[in-house]
Amino acid sequence: MIVLKFGGSSVASATAMSRVLDIVEQAAAKDRVILISSAISGCTDALLQIGKSEDPENLINSLRDRHLAIISRLFTGAERAEAVADCRNTFSDIRCIPPVIEAFGELLSTRILARKLACEGFETEWLDSRELVRTAPGSGSNGGEVDIDYTYKSIREAVAAHPQTRVFVAPGFIARDSSGAVTTLGRGGSDYSASLFAAAVSAADLQIWTDVPGIMTANPKVVPAAGTIREISYQAAFDMARYGAKVLYAPAVAPARDAGIAIGIRNTFDPQNPGTVISDRCAGVREWKGVSSLDDPLEGTTRICLTGEGPATGKSVAARRIASALRDAGIKPLGDVNSEGGVNWFITVRTNVAANAVAAIHREFFEERTLSLIDVYVAGNGAVGQALKSIVESVGGKFPSAGKRLRIMEISSDHGFAERVLSVARRRSVFVDCTDSEDIWRWFVPLLRAGVNIVCSNRRSLAIPYVEYAAIKAAAAENGCFFRYDTTVGNALPILQSISDGANCGDGVSLIEAVVSCTLNYIITGYDGVHRESFATLLRRAQAEGLTEHDPRTDLGGRDALRKLLILSREAGVPLEEKDVEVVPMLGPEYFEGGVEDFYRLLDENEPLFVKREEELDALGKRQRFVASLRRDGSGYKASIRMQLVGIDSPFYFLSGTENVTVIHSGDAYPLVIKGSGEGARLAASGIIRNILQ
Repeated sequence: MIVLKFGGSSVASATAMSRVLDIVEQAAAKDRVILISSAISGCTDALLQIGKSEDPENLINSLRDRHLAIISRLFTGAERAEAVADCRNTFSDIRCIPPVIEAFGELLSTRILARKLACEGFETEWLDSRELVRTAPGSGSNGGEVDIDYTYKSIREAVAAHPQTRVFVAPGFIARDSSGAVTTLGRGGSDYSASLFAAAVSAADLQIWTDVPGIMTANPKVVPAAGTIREISYQAAFDMARYGAKVLYAPAVAPARDAGIAIGIRNTFDPQNPGTVISDRCAGVREWKGVSSLDDPLEGTTRICLTGEGPATGKSVAARRIASALRDAGIKPLGDVNSEGGVNWFITVRTNVAANAVAAIHREFFEERTLSLIDVYVAGNGAVGQALKSIVESVGGKFPSAGKRLRIMEISSDHGFAERVLSVARRRSVFVDCTDSEDIWRWFVPLLRAGVNIVCSNRRSLAIPYVEYAAIKAAAAENGCFFRYDTTVGNALPILQSISDGANCGDGVSLIEAVVSCTLNYIITGYDGVHRESFATLLRRAQAEGLTEHDPRTDLGGRDALRKLLILSREAGVPLEEKDVEVVPMLGPEYFEGGVEDFYRLLDENEPLFVKREEELDALGKRQRFVASLRRDGSGYKASIRMQLVGIDSPFYFLSGTENVTVIHSGDAYPLVIKGSGEGARLAASGIIRNILQ
């Protein structure tokens, strides 16, 4: 047995019904058929309008004439007269305006189809679904719970009573409750009727014929690029239907699923198209299926759902991609992305931007866009390298707003990695230095000459002799490559670009003051004399958290701040060398003698001195900050790094933790103050990606 259900657009006219008859005849040549049909397109709405009208005569006549026009084209002679008489009799009943007037549409369409099939020579039987499908009492026109046992038994008996019948025709949508009142299965319920009939007779196939080529990845009226989903599980099909996909009525899934019957969604107007198959063949395979949406007219909002198959996906992946897609489209959602079981992901937006939001999410998950592919080689498999890999993988390597796709070819901390990249990398690839190597920079010029771009977050590769730094910059320019290093100072803060902009316009940069040593900021702002941990304890914790060098005195001596000041100065156009910078370490020379444990022992011994100094600063209303500065005077530029006392009016006063602050003076303009986090692997990785995509 094959069950074929046809929607309203499939039977909207005589021409459309002729297509239906061709499909039914082909199926009937293979097996017995149960044909379930909706009312002709627009009929149900017209019937509801008739039921509400105070003077419905014109509406009734108009709807009757539509059916008579179909009959006139499908039938001739005595058969036409019989069909016309049957139609007019039905409309006589409609004039009584019964309580469930919308139930008449399916009666009209299926009687026409059954009569035409009989005229074509098929043993045909029209079944009255009102006598076969039973719902709970009092359901009225709003549908109701189906009495499965009674319904299945009635359908089986009705079919068994006509063993010679080749084609059964039954109206969808309509039923009767246990009190005898006519009811319906809810708007779209003809799909449900077909599924009930299929399950009752253990059909070999259930096909739902409509005017689209199957279940699609989105509403094609909203997203023209939407494609047909060839296979989908019962659960995913049910989810898409209940969250707004209108090609299938959600309750229709359960009877077929429980009976193990695959559901085919086919296009009446393109019968050769295989459409969509709903079954459990693809259950368990991780794959995104489609985007659907439900409007809330009262709130003026729309809930959008991205539906997937298979094991739950992590929120860090799906949620970030949805949020990113909406951000790229300039759409602000009304809340966070949330999940139902890790396969359905929801976001709410204003209804006036819902179409654009659906299109943006569909574009992100289902459309292959022409993105420029960039091969990326990452030197440094530490925290920053792993964060970089995680971010790229979370978006599938795609950054559509930049029109680029990143492909990480390799991440390595091997000493010979740069040489290996030089031998295999294509031109326009990107080499990322997120190591702490002192000499990897020696490969930069050869890489640039080979056409490989460079992004660097390793300040040791920038704080080199100026002649070497200039050679790298020149090699980049000569070979049409980029050499970017914004994350070497201030992590992802826009410090270097701001300095470069100031240096290349007006009077140039006159003063840079920067608190950029995350280690020293952490220690200095975290120390509060007798109120908290000792200086030595705080420093040991910073060392354990990886905020200091192996020997923390390297940081306390200002080495990290020196490297950053060299980079800042060179970005301002000042060819500064290490020897040009006056560095006054945070602690006296006695602390830099002996081993690390000797150093910590001396700190413990002198803790009272540190406490006393904090008390003096509190009395003055001052705080200590380790400030790197580049100042222009009459003789040129002078650079220094030293402890300074700052008051409450200073932008350095309220620093905490690993925050950085850089103050840039240029011409007569007010100084530019840039403040933000100076530490964090994920921030650094984000900055590296931004440099690659620029």
